Amino acid sequence: MDRSQMMKGILEGCILKVIGDKETYGYEIVDQMQKYGFEEMKEGTLYPLLLRLEKKKYISAAFKESPMGPKRKYYHLTKEGEAYVREFDDAWEQLKRSVDQVMRRDQ
Repeated sequence: MDRSQMMKGILEGCILKVIGDKETYGYEIVDQMQKYGFEEMKEGTLYPLLLRLEKKKYISAAFKESPMGPKRKYYHLTKEGEAYVREFDDAWEQLKRSVDQVMRRDQ
């Protein structure tokens, strides 16, 4: 099964949750997402999403000094982003329950 279509609607909420846990930068977000099982997450996938999230005003960013080289762009949630994460979590739980009921109804 091609997971990419299913993932499109889920990635934004998950990325926002990762950013909401602590202010972070792109490579670190990719690393966290991969550790959570999103092995196909790459920087080329992430940066367009981050740009879209910035345009929606769910995140904001600032360049900060890096202990290793040039400044990094660090992202953090805005109030709008925090609200979206709460809404996403509620919607995800409801969707997950519904899908579980359908998929496990014969068991």
